[in-house]
Amino acid sequence: MSFTSAIIFILYIAAFNKKRALFTSTFDLELRKKLVKFYIWSIALYGAETWTLRAVDQKHRESFEMWCWRRMEKISWTDYVRNEEVLLRVKEQRNILHEISKRKSNWIGHILRRNCFLQRVIEGNIKGGIEVTGRRGRRRRKLLDDLKERRG
Repeated sequence: MSFTSAIIFILYIAAFNKKRALFTSTFDLELRKKLVKFYIWSIALYGAETWTLRAVDQKHRESFEMWCWRRMEKISWTDYVRNEEVLLRVKEQRNILHEISKRKSNWIGHILRRNCFLQRVIEGNIKGGIEVTGRRGRRRRKLLDDLKERRG
């Protein structure tokens, strides 16, 4: 990294630390998108490797993604701007669910390659425990069931 690019990077970080600096139009679009993905999504997707997402959760994650893009482009929620229009403005596609599934498959691959206690827990090979029968409602989704459904 050259000296000038280091100074520019430090200036960007200093500007980001000020409130609303991320959402100003003084930065170019690509830089603002990178800042959103690196700083906001990394916090919002913390621990996403272990989530089992229901349909409601998926809807919430997609709405959060659209909220981020709308906020970045200063589009009010009262404006009648379709989500597709917002995605065209930021030159992006919906990919937060894809990012979650990618993180999940990388993590589960890492765990299943090892021979450890966590692998046996995830696969359900632990003997003993209390057998709970007659629970009401649907069967709980497991991590491997979620991964199989997404991968096909």
